Amino acid sequence: MRLGNAILTLMIGPTVPVPAPLPVIEALQSVQVTSSKDRSGFQLTFTMGKTSALQLSLLPAGYFDPIVTRVIIMITLNGIPNVIMDGFVTRQELQPSNEPGQSTLTVTGDDLTIAMDIFEKGMLFPAMPDAAKVAFVLAPYAALGVIPFIIPPPVLTTQSPTSKIESQASITDLDYIKSLATRNGYVFYIKPGPLPGQSIAYFGPDISVPVPQPALSVNMDAYTNVESLNFSFDGMAKKMRITTILDPITGKIPIPIPVPDVSVTKPPLGLRPALPAKIEMHNSGAQLKPDEAARDVLSFLMNNSTPIIGSGSLDVMQYGQLLSARTLVGVRGAGISYDGQYYVDSVTHNIKKGEYKQNFSLSRDGLISSSPVVMP
Repeated sequence: MRLGNAILTLMIGPTVPVPAPLPVIEALQSVQVTSSKDRSGFQLTFTMGKTSALQLSLLPAGYFDPIVTRVIIMITLNGIPNVIMDGFVTRQELQPSNEPGQSTLTVTGDDLTIAMDIFEKGMLFPAMPDAAKVAFVLAPYAALGVIPFIIPPPVLTTQSPTSKIESQASITDLDYIKSLATRNGYVFYIKPGPLPGQSIAYFGPDISVPVPQPALSVNMDAYTNVESLNFSFDGMAKKMRITTILDPITGKIPIPIPVPDVSVTKPPLGLRPALPAKIEMHNSGAQLKPDEAARDVLSFLMNNSTPIIGSGSLDVMQYGQLLSARTLVGVRGAGISYDGQYYVDSVTHNIKKGEYKQNFSLSRDGLISSSPVVMP
């Protein structure tokens, strides 16, 4: 399907998808893909008639059956292919209409993490660090083209098999990996690409790739490249944590340690950061070992809150390329307080015949840009 200078490629099939046949492409009405920090998803909408191939053969034959049907969506823009979704169908909805040819079939799905969230398992991990546990759990998903990218936590904690054996106790692989990510202040997600049928499973700190993307320009006449852009400042988002630990000599005297809400993995993008509005008491550190308490503090420092939130929409043909999530982007024309660099938290692709738009969500830690110039 052509979208101006872009070409949409849709691949569907069990396990190894193949290019969708012509009747499917002709019936395709719209595509929506959402890429966020946690789980990504997609939605395909098709028009159906009484004599259409979807109604008579493909749907009865299980072409869009949930769980077993894999979908790959790729956009080729300016000759560069971009895989924006690789996942499985989870739901289908048929909406019959009294008007001829106006019935619609909506197919909804999630990314490949849905394959990790089906079976509950029980496994033992004796004397294994968290990075090794993640690698062990991800190994079977290599059959789906998932390549692990694991960054070991800076604080290495292991349990002696004679004292405790950690286990994955009757939970899914996805829930277990996310629990490991949470306690280390990490994130876990699966990013599709770079080739169709390949994906990268990332387990590590929430670091936005500093890829230079064209700036989002608003209120700049002919240089404006967004349809809408707005910002909000949540004064209650920032907080300070007071962690209590026991002194290492006697193990009885409580020592309060203030932990600021500052990220150690993301550089500050605002010259005037927001002040913490809440103080949170965290006393569980007194029951932890020194290495576990250090991991707990580091986890808080890696998950700081961002009080400046931006959202908007753009036309991809006007913007000139795809805006990618988990990267940096500049903002121009919003005024001295809100101009500057932002982290792109999520992007939603809205594709129709002859139209390609994106909704996006941005975040930052404070007002006024820390960089003097925003490159176009």
